[in-house]
Amino acid sequence: MEPLDLARLEFALTTSLHFLFVALTLGLAPLILYMQARWVFGGRPVYERMTRFWGQIYLVNYALGIVTGIVMEFQFGLNWSGLAKLTGDVFGASIALETLVAFFLESTFLGLWIFGWHRLPRIAHLGAFAVVTLTAYASAFFIMVSNSFMQHPVGYERHGAGIRLTDFGALVSNPALTVALAHLLPAALSVGAFFVAGVSAHHFVRRTRDVEFFRRSMRVGLVVAAVTAPSVMVTGIAQFPVIGGFQPAKTALTGGSAEELAKARSLLAARFGPGDLTPPTWIYEVSQVMVYLGQILALLSLILLPLMVWRWSVRLRPLLHVMVFLIPLPFVAVICGWVVREVGRQPWAVYGLLRTEEALGDIGTVAITGSLVAFTAVLLLLAAVDYSLIAHLVRRGPDEDVLRLGAGTLPAPEADADTARLSPEREETPWTSSGY
Repeated sequence: MEPLDLARLEFALTTSLHFLFVALTLGLAPLILYMQARWVFGGRPVYERMTRFWGQIYLVNYALGIVTGIVMEFQFGLNWSGLAKLTGDVFGASIALETLVAFFLESTFLGLWIFGWHRLPRIAHLGAFAVVTLTAYASAFFIMVSNSFMQHPVGYERHGAGIRLTDFGALVSNPALTVALAHLLPAALSVGAFFVAGVSAHHFVRRTRDVEFFRRSMRVGLVVAAVTAPSVMVTGIAQFPVIGGFQPAKTALTGGSAEELAKARSLLAARFGPGDLTPPTWIYEVSQVMVYLGQILALLSLILLPLMVWRWSVRLRPLLHVMVFLIPLPFVAVICGWVVREVGRQPWAVYGLLRTEEALGDIGTVAITGSLVAFTAVLLLLAAVDYSLIAHLVRRGPDEDVLRLGAGTLPAPEADADTARLSPEREETPWTSSGY
């Protein structure tokens, strides 16, 4: 393979693996914030246990996601020096803000949250995680600011061999940014919601005795999924007319229209001159996978809502198995969407300003192959560690505070109406008491 192909493959693999961590982090944070708020203002011990359990999973995913992000960023200097030289003065502002938000504010307040259990006042402790949630989304915002400039450059002027930022307001109001954020936020929440609901369903399949805990967790996941999954479809469709205004070939290919593709090619030729300026045709298949998965998730998120009711969740066991099966599907959908967004920009690194081959640094095949193997191996190892740690926490359940959050001990499980009716002499479980 040519150095350009190797560099693109490396960046695609590392970015996609990193984005898996990001999606779950963004998806879980608001749900955990809601659970902790219910504990702080309602005083129910079950919500403290929920906050601790899902918070442990969040911490594992966040820590390993930070490491994968650092590995990914090395490539800007190693492989894509042409991109850095052209856009450094523009990206510097948003990347610096993202660094300050993610690596300073977010990590600082996350540390306060980890070590503040039963040491900080409850309101202050809740406020710490509220800052963590806000800074997580602020970090995503500033990354998307830079990415959206690559999709649709605005607010800049030529300056020597590079460009410099002239209008920060235009940068943060970029139409490529606004439509992407409107789609990304419900997509990330959908990932977290299906994860929480699926893990809760897994414990019901295993006939857990901790009914109240997982019933409330499942309810949170199902309600959020029922809102966000259809929203992902709506905001995804709303992107097409906006993106078509500055990337007509992408929308023509993902729409599968030969007439629109021919029109897009003529528009591109008139704007940029002769040559093939259309992205690879296989993004159509990727976009179809994304669309079908989005439709399936939106439909099932509504069908699964009856599982919010305890009796239905016991009797409709096939749906519980479906929920467990659904856990990886939102991850696949968001990766497909990311691939369509990025590959659909080709052959441009910065649309209309810098071709991808011009963004590549002066680096040989051997060096790129070595970094490809090394970085991919490291990220795959981190992904495996992340999966194994999360699976371990899921299997252990909420009764063991594996990461030892704070100084307090876990509150005892809170009995609900179903478990309270069980007869100790008969040693029944909630499943046998309901006729299962």
